Amino acid sequence: MAFDVDKYTATSVSVNWADLDLERFREHPLPEGSLRTLRYMADVEYHTVCYTRDLLTTPSHKEADMSAFMTMWNREEFWHGEALATVLGIHGIVVDFDEIKADRLKLGWKDKLDPIKQSIAGKLVGTDFVAVHMAWGAANEWSAITAYNRMADLEEDPVLAELLKRIAKQEARHVAFYTSQARDRLAKSRKAQVLARFALKNFWAPVGSSIMERTEVQHVMGHLMGGAEGRKGARKIDAAISGLPGMEGLTIVEDSLDKLGVAA
Repeated sequence: MAFDVDKYTATSVSVNWADLDLERFREHPLPEGSLRTLRYMADVEYHTVCYTRDLLTTPSHKEADMSAFMTMWNREEFWHGEALATVLGIHGIVVDFDEIKADRLKLGWKDKLDPIKQSIAGKLVGTDFVAVHMAWGAANEWSAITAYNRMADLEEDPVLAELLKRIAKQEARHVAFYTSQARDRLAKSRKAQVLARFALKNFWAPVGSSIMERTEVQHVMGHLMGGAEGRKGARKIDAAISGLPGMEGLTIVEDSLDKLGVAA
């Protein structure tokens, strides 16, 4: 079923946490390891604005549906960062969006697909680049929703679990868009399949790898995808990616966990 962009943009709202008793964390603080993971998640969500800036240099922003989705997606990811930052703030951990944005823009984009490279790649492969972008985005969004749901299951605190589930519910719509777009576009172009497979196999890494220290990536991946249950979630992501045209057999998530030394 095709993703209804008009319906999505008309119903896009901020994730709601006003009704949640976040003040309970003052008497029942979260464990240090959980706060470390939440800090990572908040940073990644806030970084979306820089990622969206990069997309403006590619063919992806030229299509109306794509542009409309990206605008709302960017807002929702920012709100996710705000929600997580509120929880962290109660624990005395300050996550300031303006500071993060300024630091990132000053230091420059460290991802393997920076603005210049994205622009060149877009010109070289034309509309096929959009298919690659959608496949890459699908892998990232599958990873995000898995991470939020996994942490909700791991945490004993019911308030945090509820907040994470609400964020995951919004992420599910992001997954639906990227997956629908990737599947349709890859099915129409063998060239796009080859390019997407090459990009995912050679350059994909867990979300946040390009902007966070390796030790932080290892902590978060170990926390959320370590052990039997964590690896089960990783294999589900890989299976979803493998279901896209031309992506059969890819195991990019499990491969990345092995490279990080995350125990199975």
